[in-house]
Amino acid sequence: MKVREQFVLVSVIVVVSIIGIAFFWLPILWLFLFLGPLILMGIFDILQKKHTIRRNFPLIGRFRYVLESIRPEIMQYFVETDTQGRPLNRILRSVVYRRAKGENDTEPFGTQMDLYHSGYEWMEHSMYAKHNPKEIGEFPRLLIGGKDCKQPYSSSLLNISAMSFGSLSKNAILALNKGAKMGGFAHNTGEGGISDYHLENGGDLIWQVGTGYFGCRNEDGTFNEEGFRKNATRPEVKMIEIKLSQGAKPGHGGILPAIKNTEEIAKIRHIKPHIAVHSPPSHSAFSDPIQFMYFIKKLRELSDGKPIGFKLCIGRKQEFMDFCEAMIYTGIKPDFITVDGGEGGTGAAPMEFSNSMGMPLREGLIFVHDTLVGFGLRKEIKVIVAGKIITGFHMARAIALGADGCNSARGMMLSVGCIQALKCNTNTCPVGVATQNASLVKGLVVEDKAPRAQRYQEATIHSFLELVAAAGLNDPSEITRNHISKRVGLYNVMTYDEIFPYMEPGSLLNIDTIPESYKKFFHMTRIMK
Repeated sequence: MKVREQFVLVSVIVVVSIIGIAFFWLPILWLFLFLGPLILMGIFDILQKKHTIRRNFPLIGRFRYVLESIRPEIMQYFVETDTQGRPLNRILRSVVYRRAKGENDTEPFGTQMDLYHSGYEWMEHSMYAKHNPKEIGEFPRLLIGGKDCKQPYSSSLLNISAMSFGSLSKNAILALNKGAKMGGFAHNTGEGGISDYHLENGGDLIWQVGTGYFGCRNEDGTFNEEGFRKNATRPEVKMIEIKLSQGAKPGHGGILPAIKNTEEIAKIRHIKPHIAVHSPPSHSAFSDPIQFMYFIKKLRELSDGKPIGFKLCIGRKQEFMDFCEAMIYTGIKPDFITVDGGEGGTGAAPMEFSNSMGMPLREGLIFVHDTLVGFGLRKEIKVIVAGKIITGFHMARAIALGADGCNSARGMMLSVGCIQALKCNTNTCPVGVATQNASLVKGLVVEDKAPRAQRYQEATIHSFLELVAAAGLNDPSEITRNHISKRVGLYNVMTYDEIFPYMEPGSLLNIDTIPESYKKFFHMTRIMK
């Protein structure tokens, strides 16, 4: 007998039994208050045609959906180990929380990492380690701005990566920006434009201009010079970043779910409210590398000479090389390039894009750095990285591979209360970070969370500088690829300069010195050919 037939039979027996007993003991009818709704729910399950499990297993089939709805919480709190969580494991989340709260961030009893597992990485220390950076004084900073830049920016080595108001709540934006103001680091606006919440505390801003041109947009979605100049010349805006692509969904464009597109956000972005917003996958202001360089020049002029750069996740290598040739051909160069990795985070993205599109950060960073070196451009352009930058070691590894500075998104989110609930795309973030639900947003107290963002950033910079000192170096710029080792097998260890040999400066400018791995690109149509 099938389960639903058993349910029907048991229900009939129960109903008949209760009615029969009621002739002798009337109070038993009160059982219908409890059993009646259950029987009706079971009958509804049998009659409905949407869910096969409930149709075949009336009533008890509902427990599957209950358990499935709380599976992430069960995994996070009861099943996963400290090293297994994704995207960020518990070890990384915990160190962010402790640093943000100003608590002890040391670990007892030794590492939980498997040091003999392929892929394990470490930094080589020196017997002649330097003093603890606390004794040195002020943290080093990075000056961004080339020869055509009139307002270079002295940047922290770790800043807040791009996250839009809309994707994040107003209180999260306020907390992050106030933390940035307190700690002297920069806050990237994300492609959603500059809101009042970005301006309220006066923290330094990196204004990101995406394919939707939010904040500098005509009614038809094209670029508006007047709108750009109005925002770019604000004193809070220190740099402008043109977003070409992001690691989590390269080639797709940003996504703002309709439930998050409130009247306020729509007004800031100059779009209609309560509709899903999909930014175009590419820019309409330019269509080739030469035009892109002149677009950079235009933005630099409209902003009165502020640093102009672009952000991308590496896809087709040929296209980035075309950019480099366009820089040489036009004489126009960006002041900085932000390299995002395929492991980068996002509020919403198609699964195929998050999992299977875009070059991972390490390979992308090495390619960008080496290509700029090969074309003789590296000294004029700063390289920033984003993509799971959480700890001081992540910073050290990125700088060893070619970066000048780092951005962190998820680390900063965790510092202001994110618990990795993975609800960013549903508007139900329980801690008020990635939602526009007013009652949930209210739970995030800006005055409490802003100092946490500041403390996390400062502690992470400090831990990074401790690693630099332990390696016997005086300055972060002295870190090289041979300072980071990687296990590539149980009995095989290589340094990154062995895995990825350095590019000779200018070697891509002469056909006789082009490395073998790059020669295939020079058989294609070239800008300067």
